[in-house]
Amino acid sequence: MSAGTLLIAALLLLALGLALLGIAGLWLTGQQNRTAATLQSALRSRDAGPRDPGSPTAAAPAPETGPRGWAWLATLGERFNGGRLEAALLAPEDRLLLDQAGWHTRAGTATFLALRLLLAVLCLLVALAFYSGDGLSRIVVMIVALGVGVLLPKFALRAWATRLRKRVSAELPLLIDLLRLLQGVGFSMDQSLQTLGDKLRSAIPVLGREIQQANIAYMHGRTRQQSLRRLADAFDDEDLRSLVQLMLQVHEHGGAVQEPLRQFSARLREQRRATLKEKVGKLSVKMTVVMMLTLLPALMLVLSGPAIIALANAVNRLG
Repeated sequence: MSAGTLLIAALLLLALGLALLGIAGLWLTGQQNRTAATLQSALRSRDAGPRDPGSPTAAAPAPETGPRGWAWLATLGERFNGGRLEAALLAPEDRLLLDQAGWHTRAGTATFLALRLLLAVLCLLVALAFYSGDGLSRIVVMIVALGVGVLLPKFALRAWATRLRKRVSAELPLLIDLLRLLQGVGFSMDQSLQTLGDKLRSAIPVLGREIQQANIAYMHGRTRQQSLRRLADAFDDEDLRSLVQLMLQVHEHGGAVQEPLRQFSARLREQRRATLKEKVGKLSVKMTVVMMLTLLPALMLVLSGPAIIALANAVNRLG
């Protein structure tokens, strides 16, 4: 392997590492933003009594913070906010992925935009430095390099959002059971959501975090429907959306919710059991092909091997 090939591979690994580091920076940004919002909410709740709600101190919004190590990326990305470059690099699908990952803040969006620009420039420089062609082929290589640099962060972000959706789908049955348990001991819907977001968050990390954010938005003056909008729409899960609609109906109109939750939980588990049976059936068919390609030749060799050896020895003696 030549030194040029090794250098190209090293630069590509550097680009991939930069993409992963950028995604980690976005995650830290979202975590610190949520921590700051929770802290501000706790401080406001503690100081709500002696302060006038109309005073400037009580109405001051929580500052948006981010990790200091990635502040330069956010600063670079904010220079392109509102321009045509942002509209070209941040499609509605990208904003939806940022929302699903919990990074759809100003700092998170700016960091993601700057990361795409830096990787695009890096891949373009690698292509210009190590491709010696000219004419149309050189233009095609440059376009491909730009595309790779722009799409790498999106692929990483999509993988992270897909992982979060799977975790949400796995946590949903437990959320229904916990909500049913809290309703059974006499909690109202607001009390149940507060308990799920504050005290039972460790049992359902992803959904508990989202419920906690919804509770903070509700305490800041939004309606329950507005505060639960992200929980219903961000993860693209019909079962979760149906559960949110059920919670909103109980919040607005009241009524017994234990039996609907029990039926909902039973239907969800039956649906997942059917999905698992379907996956097992497909896996059995795939394993049949694998067994035909691997186990059958070995079995034929074991069964017919002694006979072939004996026949070969008999032919040698006759000869």
